[in-house]
Amino acid sequence: MINRPTVLILSSNPAFSRELTESWPKGGEIPEFVLLEEDLCSELQRDTYDLAIADAANSEKRATLKQTLAAAGKPAIIVHSDSSTDAYTIHGSIIELRRAPQSWPVMLALLGREILRRVQAELRASESDRLHAAADAEATLGRYMVEMHSTVNNALTSVLGNAELLLLEPGLPGPVLAQADTIRNMALRLHEVFQRFSSLEKELRVVARESGKKIGHAASGR
Repeated sequence: MINRPTVLILSSNPAFSRELTESWPKGGEIPEFVLLEEDLCSELQRDTYDLAIADAANSEKRATLKQTLAAAGKPAIIVHSDSSTDAYTIHGSIIELRRAPQSWPVMLALLGREILRRVQAELRASESDRLHAAADAEATLGRYMVEMHSTVNNALTSVLGNAELLLLEPGLPGPVLAQADTIRNMALRLHEVFQRFSSLEKELRVVARESGKKIGHAASGR
């Protein structure tokens, strides 16, 4: 399950946070916004947010934010007012965006939404791969159990037959008869369990046949 994304806003200016959140596009899922003073950025925990948006009040804070956010390894946008730089620069997972006179909140919000979309897509792909791997492992175990069904069933039949012969043997001591009876009963239980594997094998065949039909219909419909 993919949780609601979290945007961490690093700023000491309440107006920065307000303008950013008010400009965030309304379409799609709205992330959870968490405000933190940029002076506390050294306390960042990378697992608590999906995207960081930082307000660099000056070049010194900009350098500190860049270093800290790079160490965290999560996507980040640093907004600054240095007119001597390009409109934006990209350094790994960090985008440095120069604040435009009026349109910066909208541009920042749109950029942030697109980054979150990419992050969520990567998370969904990772979750899909995990579930697929788990399903493959279970399928492998199921196939192994089905393949071993005949071998184990034959061994159980031999154990059960010998236990029955012991019970029919005259003159055996009571404890030996009791042990033979226990062996027979346990063999019968195991036999019942492995009989269920026969049903599992049939179900797997039906699923495989139906999947083949669906694939065939999809291919013919193209």
